[in-house]
This record gives sequence, structure tokens and C-alpha cells, in this order.
Amino acid sequence: MTEEPSLLRPYLMTSGRAQPVDQSLEIEAQVMTSRLGAASHPKLTFERQEIVSLCRNTMSVAEVAAMLGLHIGVARVLVADLAELGYVVVRRPGNHNKHDLGMIERVIRGLEAIH
Repeated sequence: MTEEPSLLRPYLMTSGRAQPVDQSLEIEAQVMTSRLGAASHPKLTFERQEIVSLCRNTMSVAEVAAMLGLHIGVARVLVADLAELGYVVVRRPGNHNKHDLGMIERVIRGLEAIH
């Protein structure tokens, strides 16, 4: 008998929120740990520590979700919270990234890893 995934953990991680504080945060947005985030790492909750650690190497929101086994919506909420607090820096996709094949492939691999 397989267990149903718990909805309680994501609910607790996001304080019950389904939408990020920045609702326009794209799943392909690139996330990088800031100096403040690196310095604050020990004081953060477990999931936020994981994101700050992962994003020492720039990665997309989709990659963060895949690497941590999180639903993409949960990852968006957590990343947006960290960005609002200054613990990560988010680089938004622009027209210059529109044809960046490497980035598109990384996002697709990240999304596939979620399943």
C-alpha cells in the first residue's frame, strides 16, 4: 500500500499560503544566495536553509523545486519570501534569455525531475 503524500508539510512550510508574495515570480527566474542569506543561514528554518545552500550556485526556481522534491508552488512561495527578506537575489528572465537554450533545457529537466 502506497502512502498518500502529506499536504500538511507544504501547508506548514508556506504558512498556509498558496501564492507567493511576488505572484509574478517565474519558474525560470534565476535564484542566487545573497551575502545576507549566507550569513543568516544558521538562523533560517530547515527548508529555507536548503534553498540558501542550493542557490550558492545560481539555479532556477524550477530547479530548486526539483532538487528539494517540492511542489513548484511551494518553491515559488519560499523563494519569493527569501527574496523579499534579502536572503536571495532573483534575476528575472528578459528578452535576452528568450532564446537561451541551456536555460530552457535546465528548466525542462527540473520540471521533469518533480514527477
